[in-house]
Amino acid sequence: MDLQGLINKIKILAKNIQSLVLNIKTAEVYKFIKKYFKIFTDNFLLISNKLINKIKNSVFINSLIKKIKANVYFNKIINKIKTLVNKIKSIKIPYIPDFTWRNAPGESNRWISPTMFKYVLSEMLFSFFICFCFFFFIFFVNQILLMAKDVLAKHVPFNQVALLILFSLPTVIAMSAPFASLVGTLMTVGRMTSDNEILVMLSSGLSYKNIFFPAIAVGIIISILSFFTNDVLLPAGTVQFNKLWKKIAVSTPALELQENSVKRFRNTIIVSGGVDKNAVKNILILDKTEDGERRIILASRAELKDGGKEGLSLDLDDAFILSSKEVAREDYDYASSELLQYWVSNEDIIPSAGNVTPREMSSRDVHKAIKVKREEVAKRENDRKMRLNTHAFNLENTLRRGPDSAAEWNRRASSVSGFTREVSAIETIRNDRNLNSHVIEIYRKFAVPFGAFFFVFLAVSLGLMAKKSGQTVGFIIGVLISVLYWAMLFIGQASGIRLNAPPFWAMWLPNIICLVIGVILALVKVRR
Repeated sequence: MDLQGLINKIKILAKNIQSLVLNIKTAEVYKFIKKYFKIFTDNFLLISNKLINKIKNSVFINSLIKKIKANVYFNKIINKIKTLVNKIKSIKIPYIPDFTWRNAPGESNRWISPTMFKYVLSEMLFSFFICFCFFFFIFFVNQILLMAKDVLAKHVPFNQVALLILFSLPTVIAMSAPFASLVGTLMTVGRMTSDNEILVMLSSGLSYKNIFFPAIAVGIIISILSFFTNDVLLPAGTVQFNKLWKKIAVSTPALELQENSVKRFRNTIIVSGGVDKNAVKNILILDKTEDGERRIILASRAELKDGGKEGLSLDLDDAFILSSKEVAREDYDYASSELLQYWVSNEDIIPSAGNVTPREMSSRDVHKAIKVKREEVAKRENDRKMRLNTHAFNLENTLRRGPDSAAEWNRRASSVSGFTREVSAIETIRNDRNLNSHVIEIYRKFAVPFGAFFFVFLAVSLGLMAKKSGQTVGFIIGVLISVLYWAMLFIGQASGIRLNAPPFWAMWLPNIICLVIGVILALVKVRR
């Protein structure tokens, strides 16, 4: 079956699933999933308890624990932790009056109900789990479809495809968690509002704190876990993904040359025509040798072969070669051959390992790289400023002497152009794109994970305004807000790199908007 036929079948299946979902009531699906989720968690806890008991009764584990406890350094660390905990417990926190959450007449004086807190927290975590699975599936399928044309259609071994999918999972998780917190919170609060559970809670003398605080706790937990995924697992997964992709590019040459495309390597540009399996028709190669000689190679047909450690091999039929020196272009040679073997080395195909992008770094590594790049930019800027001062000094002397010095007076235009050129060069150095991309990435590493925390304020406030079908409406509104948030994040990143917008506002503006709107709606709802 060809790739187009497979895509058409997937589209038909998606339409059938969509029609099936529209005919199913959301409440019934929710109850069904909740029932079997409870069965799954009960069995999981039972199995985990049995496993823990076996570990506790293990002779090896017990002997290992005794050795660890007998270790001097371990005991020192434990004592330091105990001392720190005692110091924290001894700190007296002054009483801070609660100006925002004033108990209305008839409300309970309790700060928060533990039972209500646990109930709301469990409901929100369950909804988060359902929404996380939904977004995970969406992004996961999108990742597979992105790789399908380039990888699956080129007959890449299944184990390498599975590894590529595994290494891309941190990216999927990092994108899914914040949006799942938004939609899950909206669904939970919307359902509780439409089912009059919020009304019953308020009638019992409990305040809105019993909704907001569990939601904030969920937002903090998800933000921390998402930050760990984004800062630790995502860089590691991206590095391994790129390494494996480059390895596949070398071992599967058909992956590198596509039909009617231009492929750029380090010192080589290959323009390919039609591709039939490992054969390329009407190929053009532009390259530069180590001696500085530039070559143009034309061939009617080329066959791609894996050269192993040597790189990529192309057997060219009816080849024509034109070569010339870099300095003397008029001095050229040409030749033709019925068969010519051309090599593209692994060094050309695979960039150096030191060329690491900000996405492949942790926040700490990005911070160090920014510090180094700022020093480099400052050094380059100082060099340009020295040249600028030289041009300004020469121009000032020329203008002071006037037309009396004819030779210098005639060169004033070149001094002015040199001065303006240095000014524009300084401005370009200050707006270094490479530095901007690193600064934007470090803000992004914090803005996206902690978006889950800011989403909570907006989600709870909107959920409290639901009238009927709060769960379904919350899901739809949450998905729309997620799309809008992602679009704003993408526009902010592009404007920060290309238009030199402030990196902080480019990445954090969507979160700040969510927080401001959420707080305003919450104050309106609470004071009503």
